[in-house]
This record gives sequence, structure tokens and C-alpha cells, in this order.
Amino acid sequence: MRFLIDFFPIGLFVAAYKLHDIYVATAVLMAATVVQTGLIYAIDRKLQTLHKVTLLLVIVFGVLTLVLQDERFIKWKPTVLYASMAIVLGAALWIWKKNFLQVLLGSQLSLPDAVWGRLTVIWIGYFLFMAGINGYVAAFYSTEDWVNFKLWGYVFPVIFIVGQGLYIARHLKDEPKDAGQS
Repeated sequence: MRFLIDFFPIGLFVAAYKLHDIYVATAVLMAATVVQTGLIYAIDRKLQTLHKVTLLLVIVFGVLTLVLQDERFIKWKPTVLYASMAIVLGAALWIWKKNFLQVLLGSQLSLPDAVWGRLTVIWIGYFLFMAGINGYVAAFYSTEDWVNFKLWGYVFPVIFIVGQGLYIARHLKDEPKDAGQS
């Protein structure tokens, strides 16, 4: 269910692009992201910072795309988002000596501090890779190719999530058994 909520804005964006053009697709993406954010809030009763930032960037870059009739803004939005996330995680880890990933997920996962540190570096690398590859496709390929990349490029997050899950699984601390269970 969550995958469908995460995927539907980009799915609608691609469909709108294929049926119309980048500007209609941008408007659809903006509306779908607002709906997506509302659904996430309705389910979780809160929004993560990433959801808020994504919504803000989609709206700002979408408005710039539509008002200026310049598709470069919507094409570069993912690069700005991914690079920003890498910068925030890196600055927090190496300058402020805070592990934001651990702060956000530490209540859900029990991992050693060294693993949290490596996991954060892995996330920084992933965000930089995604920023770089989106920037490369946005700069050197047609809008049609970039839209197709947005659709088929979902393989990268899937591979990342599976790989991250395998890495984390090796380091999860065993929870103590309840003495009352047999």
C-alpha cells in the first residue's frame, strides 16, 4: 500500500506527459504530491521532514516551470532534493557530530553506533549518486528520455532499499525474550 502512495505521483506525471506535455505533467505532479502528502498525513498523523521538503520543492519548482514555461526547473528538482539531503546528512554527521538518520529511525531500529555511522555514509552516497544521475540525464538527454528515466529509474531506490535491508539485517540487535513466554 505504501509503495502505491509513494509511486502514484510519478506514475501520474509520466502518464500526463505521455498524453499531453511536460507542463500538464508538472501540474499533475504538483496536485498528486499534495494528495500524496495528505494521504501520508491521514495515515501517520504526521509528516517526516522529507515529505515536507519534497512537497515544497515540487510546488516551488513546479510553479517556476509553469510560470516561466521552462521545463528545466522540474527536471532539476530531484537533483536539488537529493543533493540537499546529502549535504544535510553530511553536515550533521561530520560538522555537528549528529547522526540525523539515527535520530529519525533510532526508535524503530536498534543498531550499534558504528553501523548507524556507516549507514548514514551509505545514504549520503546514495543521495549523491541519485543527484548526479538525475542531473546528467536532465542536462544531456531529451525531456522524453528524462521522463522515461524517472519511470524506469525507480529501479535504483528499489535496489538501494533491498541492499540497505540486507545490510541492516546483519546488525540488528536481538530483543530480549519475555520471561513469561514458553
